[in-house]
Amino acid sequence: MATPDFILRLRERVGHELLWLTGVTAVVVKDDAVLLVERADNGSVTPVTGIVDPGEQPAVAAVRETLEEAGVVAEPEAVVWVHALPPMRYPNGDLAQYLDITVRCRWTEGDPHPADGENARAWWCPIDRLAEERMSDDMRERILVALTHEGSARFETTTGLEAAAETA
Repeated sequence: MATPDFILRLRERVGHELLWLTGVTAVVVKDDAVLLVERADNGSVTPVTGIVDPGEQPAVAAVRETLEEAGVVAEPEAVVWVHALPPMRYPNGDLAQYLDITVRCRWTEGDPHPADGENARAWWCPIDRLAEERMSDDMRERILVALTHEGSARFETTTGLEAAAETA
């Protein structure tokens, strides 16, 4: 996974100390299938995940990450789960903890492929075959929560600065 520039700048100041970061998981659904990727760095099978940039709305990050990583255009439907992950240490010694925001999205266009080098593979997995995929229990739960979610949500698409400028 490519480390965003803002995190590299923070790491210059705090070294390997714990960083609290906001992550996003995009569970993209097309008919009776879910978009999955196989990460190039560790071979894990997951939905699309990524880090929310400063000032970026989580739903916008989910859509951006889906396009960047898998070449698929998606539209957010609902925030379905917000949860804190346990702290993790990367191989280089960096310590991070993520607040994950899981967003259910629907496919609008594009054929999945590894679009940015972060993934070795991207594909539509039939929902009835998800149990056959090797993925962590946490990732399975994110998908299950998204698939069983009922309801809708409002998504902000402007930053606070953009909204202030519009009203001025």
